[in-house]
Amino acid sequence: MKSLESWGRYPRVEQRTQALTWRSDALPEVSGPVLPHGLGRSYGDSCLNGGGTLLLTSGLDRFIDFDPATGIVRCEAGVSLDMILRLGAPRGWFLPVTPGTKFVTVGGAIANDVHGKNHHCAGTFGRYVRRFELVRSDGSRRICSPDENPDWYGATIGGLGLTGLITWAEVQLKPISNPYVLQETVPLANLDEFLVVARESEADHQFTMAWVDCLARGKKLGRGLLYRGNFAPPQFDGLPLAKSHLSHGIGLAVPMDMPSFCLNRLTVSAFNWLYFHRQNGKPKQRLTHYDPFFYPLDAIYGWNRIYGSRGFLQFQCVVPYSTARDALRDILERSSRGGLPSFLSVLKTFGDIPSPGWLSFPRKGVTLAMDFANRGEKTYRLVEELDRVTREAGGAVYPAKDARMSPESFAAYFPRHTEFAGYVDPAFSSSFWRRMHPVSLPFSLESERALGAPQPQSVLALR
Repeated sequence: MKSLESWGRYPRVEQRTQALTWRSDALPEVSGPVLPHGLGRSYGDSCLNGGGTLLLTSGLDRFIDFDPATGIVRCEAGVSLDMILRLGAPRGWFLPVTPGTKFVTVGGAIANDVHGKNHHCAGTFGRYVRRFELVRSDGSRRICSPDENPDWYGATIGGLGLTGLITWAEVQLKPISNPYVLQETVPLANLDEFLVVARESEADHQFTMAWVDCLARGKKLGRGLLYRGNFAPPQFDGLPLAKSHLSHGIGLAVPMDMPSFCLNRLTVSAFNWLYFHRQNGKPKQRLTHYDPFFYPLDAIYGWNRIYGSRGFLQFQCVVPYSTARDALRDILERSSRGGLPSFLSVLKTFGDIPSPGWLSFPRKGVTLAMDFANRGEKTYRLVEELDRVTREAGGAVYPAKDARMSPESFAAYFPRHTEFAGYVDPAFSSSFWRRMHPVSLPFSLESERALGAPQPQSVLALR
């Protein structure tokens, strides 16, 4: 067995790995449960399978078909979003929805029903998945689409890889005239201003998101910078950009785990002050390549090492507009006064476009994502407090980013979880799923517990 971790580097669990090569092959015969695993960019334990086997899909990386006239691409599940962009963008086609990194697989994007900066007008990634093949442990193969096996289609989109192995998928891309984005940066005085400006921006901008100074307090609570933009119209075709505005790829790297003392209240406060005030209090517009606009962190290889060897916990919630102001103020204040500053905090708005996925996370409201360096119990207690605040506000926490939510919270956030459980393949499981369903008696409890994986109270009480 190998000790493996997610992108957040917490928890670490022991598990086996089995590489997949051909989409036509049967599932490998292994002992214990299996779980598909792409590029491992989930932050918590939804991509881990302590004591079991990860089915590595990175070898399923072939394009099957691409129609440059319609923008429909069919590819294996291990193809990354980066690979699709390299194929489609030069030909005038872009991802309809993209998360903050392009280094995720198509299978992972479906399993987590990823969202982006344009949820208010486009919804989630799952809405653009025309069909896919699902292989079950009994050897059956299903073609799933809105019209063919629609129940399996709905259970698998956002289903965290638990319904079976996706071998290939067909995705509808969106047309673009050029690879540029007209971006505007607007300073925000506080959370109240964000709630107004973000909603107003939805009318004229495809993409919106805001960076938040998590340490600002009082009247400045929630101050930040709103980034909004649209793909550039045809008159910008062929326009040369300054080198700093071009696709940056991977140019920097974090060569080692940073010492834990590097991220503290003083350093984060200084960074936030400089980052906010570089705007000089005025909105700024510019033309930029899509790469730095959508994927700024992808320019830094191994950026998760900034948080040190213990990693970090990301907390991402969504709360309805009716409770957003009070709930987000509570979350920001708890983070600020708790002595655990979030190095990166992002606010976005979600629209009311429904996802086909039964366990899809986005819903109409405001979403806040915060990264906390792992300081042990102090961090765990804070994240669990924020989970409780979210639940009381009628919101939800994102499973792909979670490492601490309770089974009670999961049941409240995803009311179709009982129906979904009937579609989980009996040979598939994950550390997250066993944490949400402790009565299933996780066979891998010892290996997960020994390496610091979170365990629900109901499981510990049995020991």
